[in-house]
Amino acid sequence: MELVIIGIGVLTFLAHLFAALFEKTRVPDVVPLVLLGLAVGPVFGLVGPAAFGKIGGVFTTLALVIILFQGGLGLNFAALRDSVGQGSRLTFVNFILSAAVVGPLAHALLGLGWLESFMAGSIVGGTSSAVVIPMVAKLRLQERTRTALFLESAFSDVLCIIVTLALLQSVRSNELRPGIMAGQIISSFTMASVIGSVGAVFWSNILARVRELENSLFMTPAFVCIVFGLAELLGFSGAIAALAFGIVLGNVDTLARLKMPGPLFSRLKPVELNKTEEALFAEIVFLLKTFFFVYIGLSMQFTHMYTVLAGLGLTAALFLTRVAVVRWSLSPSTSRSDASLAAVMTPKGLAAAVLAAMPLQAGVASGAVIQDMVYAVVLFSIGATTLLTFLLERGSISKPYAAALSNFAPDEGVLEVRLEGR
Repeated sequence: MELVIIGIGVLTFLAHLFAALFEKTRVPDVVPLVLLGLAVGPVFGLVGPAAFGKIGGVFTTLALVIILFQGGLGLNFAALRDSVGQGSRLTFVNFILSAAVVGPLAHALLGLGWLESFMAGSIVGGTSSAVVIPMVAKLRLQERTRTALFLESAFSDVLCIIVTLALLQSVRSNELRPGIMAGQIISSFTMASVIGSVGAVFWSNILARVRELENSLFMTPAFVCIVFGLAELLGFSGAIAALAFGIVLGNVDTLARLKMPGPLFSRLKPVELNKTEEALFAEIVFLLKTFFFVYIGLSMQFTHMYTVLAGLGLTAALFLTRVAVVRWSLSPSTSRSDASLAAVMTPKGLAAAVLAAMPLQAGVASGAVIQDMVYAVVLFSIGATTLLTFLLERGSISKPYAAALSNFAPDEGVLEVRLEGR
């Protein structure tokens, strides 16, 4: 027990060290945390996910909820208006092309059936909000590009979950029902957004009274968890509900200036979060993010080396495909440097790792192969995103990416705009 407590303290100090190194070297702190998890988990076998039991799953979900909520707080309606189209295009184009590329490759390399192959493609067809949101917050990006990547990471989790579960059901019943799948996607996005938005309006109007309670700073994240859980219980996306809650709560000052019809709205007096509360949430996210990435590392399971190598090949294919995704999804006025960073921002994370275990749990014959392959893609994609981001920030690989993304605006003009803005 003493060693565990010491380890938690050391890990917290290391997290701050890695964050400081990122500011100086531009090496994202994701990789050292994941590598640390790999070292204490699969490599040396000091601890594994089984040691955490059900708490491990609860912790990773909690981390995702708070990260999405805190990220939503930083989005304003103007940025959303400018970026929601690009974020949606990124989500669907990336998902479709990823599944279209991974499906045939998984069939050829791993001998999976066609439905199983495309199910594997849907599992890795998104980007991880738990990885993307902390990374893009620190990168030199235009606000609309940052917001588009943020929205993609949140939207794609829902898309991956619904399509994967539908394909899993199809594998078991030998019947594919795309109409029901599309309806579930639309209803999940819409109803989750409504639940999160209504919850935020309600909370902003009682927040002033909540603050009168003693030790009430944690009441807001606690209410976010309730909103998340309620959405999940009703069969919708808790992640989108948490995101919508954060967005609306972060823009209550704008909502308060709107003249809403009816006596109910005229009596509402929404209150926005204060600086102390925002600072607290930032600290919570920092700690949760730290332990989340270590947990991801120690949760990795690799049984067959060939499957791991196949995962490496699939990761390379996904990153090559991502260039086409960005060309077709982002506005031509986006700078080439922003487009280049968007082209490497395709890490897989919590959703993929959770979905990877479902085929095996459902008794699918190739479930173990799918799980090992997805775990490999998660690890390699996080590592590749971090490495390529670092190299782009240093200018080492800017030219080939700029050439591949020549349809976007040259960086010189964008730089002048940024300098004028300052």
